[in-house]
Amino acid sequence: MRIAMVSEHASPLAAPGGPDSGGQNVHVRELSRALAAAGHDVTVWTRRDAPTAQAEAMMAPGIRVRHVTAGPAARLPKDELVPHVPELAHQLRRAWAADLPDVVHAHFWMSGLASLAAAGRLGIPLVQTFHALGHVKRRHQGVEDSSPGGRIPAERAIACRVDRVIATCSDEVFELVRLGAPRSRITVVPCGVDSEAFTPQGPESERGGRPRVVSIGRLVRRKGVDEVIEALSRIPAAELLVAGGSRPGEAVAEDPDVRRLQALARARGVAGRVRFLGAVPRPDVPALLRSADVVVCVPWYEPFGMVPLEAMACGRPVVVSAVGGMTDTVIDQVTGLHVPPRRPDVLARSLRGLLAQPTLQLALGAAGRDRAVARYGWNRVGAATAEVYQQVIAARAHRPERLTEVSR
Repeated sequence: MRIAMVSEHASPLAAPGGPDSGGQNVHVRELSRALAAAGHDVTVWTRRDAPTAQAEAMMAPGIRVRHVTAGPAARLPKDELVPHVPELAHQLRRAWAADLPDVVHAHFWMSGLASLAAAGRLGIPLVQTFHALGHVKRRHQGVEDSSPGGRIPAERAIACRVDRVIATCSDEVFELVRLGAPRSRITVVPCGVDSEAFTPQGPESERGGRPRVVSIGRLVRRKGVDEVIEALSRIPAAELLVAGGSRPGEAVAEDPDVRRLQALARARGVAGRVRFLGAVPRPDVPALLRSADVVVCVPWYEPFGMVPLEAMACGRPVVVSAVGGMTDTVIDQVTGLHVPPRRPDVLARSLRGLLAQPTLQLALGAAGRDRAVARYGWNRVGAATAEVYQQVIAARAHRPERLTEVSR
């Protein structure tokens, strides 16, 4: 198949860990690799966010990344990209009309809007993965939600009109149905993990004698790192390593989220036991995870949560908030521990108990590795995604008019 991936703000070439760079970048990159390894031809379309970005770059055999000019060639917060969606749609339509893909897979809601306008007029089957839903974000963040006002109606329109929505967890299916998506057009395909890169064996980041807790990911408030620091004040012996925030080459101290968290650490008397690493290069992440006694990921909400899965693949125990996809991937008391979100007191008790039981750490880590390998390899995820593509292509052959009507 000739597959067009659209990921307007999350390039597969970008390093995760920045303000708008995280799991979606990894998902698009690794899914593209799995599909290309299975013999498919993949082109990833993303917005040009730097004047030096090449029009086309080969990411790997069978995978091209196309940079589309839509708005200024500069890095912009994703919530400011909506005015540039029509231009993105126009550029996609022109390119696809000249070289028609077999299927389009849009990632995130703005990619979905652009792809709906472009693919609809050309009769190309369209698959959507949201990665996060606006009404869920608003429910948890309230007035702190910075999403554009039209996001929720736009997601409702996309969910009802594309050929198929791929949900990454069972919780997202419920939220999509609430949004109005037909259940018959929703398929669950989880995110994956590279179980050959993320392994229990291999180099470990240098460490001292303190019990080590590791947190990796974006540092925005809803990701729960504040609660981890609050919990650390109740765990006197442990150290916390926080990876994420500033990009490689940028000063960690200049990141506003890092400054907020540093101030919190000082206020709680744990500044000497918290290290902010900035964005860790992707090849160095397995070594950082292996150095942990426990990996913690406690966002307020999370569509999937790739870091706990990567930690499990490294044989490390995880403590996660019982939200979203992490209730699927992490089995409480078997591969890790569940805690309620926004409860640093409960988190502290769970971490203290786990750090005091090395045998339990080993048991949870071993079970996590087994689960990650058996269920979440990218080859398995890629095959399941390709099956969805084949289904929508076959169905569209009998219903060629549906998306065309949407774009009128």
